[in-house]
Amino acid sequence: MEPDLFTAAAEERQEKDPTTSPLAVRMRPRTLDEVVGQQHLLKPGSPLRRLVGEGVGGPAGPSSVILWGPPGTGKTTLAYVVSKATNKRFVELSAITAGVKEVRTVIDGARRASGGYGQETVLFLDEIHRFSKAQQDSLLPAVENRWVTLIAATTENPYFSVISPLLSRSLLLTLEPLTDDDIRGLLRRALADERGLKEAVGLPEDTEDHLLRIAGGDARRALTALEAAAGAALDKGETEISLSTLEETVDRAAVKYDRDGDQHYDVASALIKSIRGSDVDAALHYLARMIEAGEDPRFIARRLMISASEDIGLADPNALPIAVAAAQAVAMIGFPEAALTLSHATITLALAPKSNAATTAIGAALDDVRKGLAGPVPAHLRDSHYQGAGKLGHGKGYVYPHDLAEGIAAQQYAPDALKDREYYTPTRHGAEARYADAVEWTRKHLGRKRS
Repeated sequence: MEPDLFTAAAEERQEKDPTTSPLAVRMRPRTLDEVVGQQHLLKPGSPLRRLVGEGVGGPAGPSSVILWGPPGTGKTTLAYVVSKATNKRFVELSAITAGVKEVRTVIDGARRASGGYGQETVLFLDEIHRFSKAQQDSLLPAVENRWVTLIAATTENPYFSVISPLLSRSLLLTLEPLTDDDIRGLLRRALADERGLKEAVGLPEDTEDHLLRIAGGDARRALTALEAAAGAALDKGETEISLSTLEETVDRAAVKYDRDGDQHYDVASALIKSIRGSDVDAALHYLARMIEAGEDPRFIARRLMISASEDIGLADPNALPIAVAAAQAVAMIGFPEAALTLSHATITLALAPKSNAATTAIGAALDDVRKGLAGPVPAHLRDSHYQGAGKLGHGKGYVYPHDLAEGIAAQQYAPDALKDREYYTPTRHGAEARYADAVEWTRKHLGRKRS
């Protein structure tokens, strides 16, 4: 809603004494050029640039937009910048507290402002996914007729949480997670800026690294932790925020883990070897260390997919689909919820029966090929579909297995140099026992000699 007497008084007090506002609020960008990250949305001529009045204008007015992205990536910040940079009437609502009545009040006010004063209205609606279908329907006439220009924010997939008519009348802008470099730049600006900490304390590299891990790509979380740690350091009379002070403030120990150094690979190696050794508890420990240190969840998921084939294989054919599903889920949801998915996959792989037969099989086959053991494809297996192939003898003598009662044809498939070579040596662990039986039966019916 538009500010009442008390809101206006609070804003006036904050302007006179900025320190009454949280650091994250004080450091909000004043222009789009100060926004950290999201540069793909801030190019000249972009919808957000047009919303703040940049561009040539003309008959094509600014579009309503839906901002979709994880928490702390700048959805509210972008709306705030629009409110400060534009001469339009700006109204803010939250779907947590507002309903149809409040929406209609804003729309009626927008129509009066447009008709009486020629003033356009920008409506920022936070958490739009919390609105019911009926509540979202109430926005449609205003958006369609451009009585208001809507900026809606959501952390949930709008294709599931926003009604189709509203999506079709708006532009969907996807915000990307902030990188460590984005957060680092924000922290350093907050330390030096007059609106921030005014260089009252320093931030050593090890403390900064821990702050980045705590932030997890969330700018608001990073600035909140920085402000709390800076206050604790100043209370102690320190000129720098030590790592121990930050740990005490946020009640979270710094995990000694260098994502670009030896520890990155050592802990990842320990995770995989613990899974291979079926020690589920050790595997979960190393997984927790990687998560707590801010490791890329996609890296962890990739390692689990490799482990599913390398160390489990056909002993549990469900291991790889579970690891792949985990990787897909992780890519969609990110941390912190991705920790649950990674735990699910890690436990499954650690407790699964183990076999490296698939690994050794392809390794042996590749070794022979690299040694030059290949030879021509047997004539009866060659492609016989093109004109003239028959004259070359291609396909002659080939027996179609489906024509036989047992569905298997005793004919040579491998090149002459490898006709009796056996690469796959299955174990009898878990589900692979049935593959061992199948291999024994098929080799016997193929008339293969033991190598």
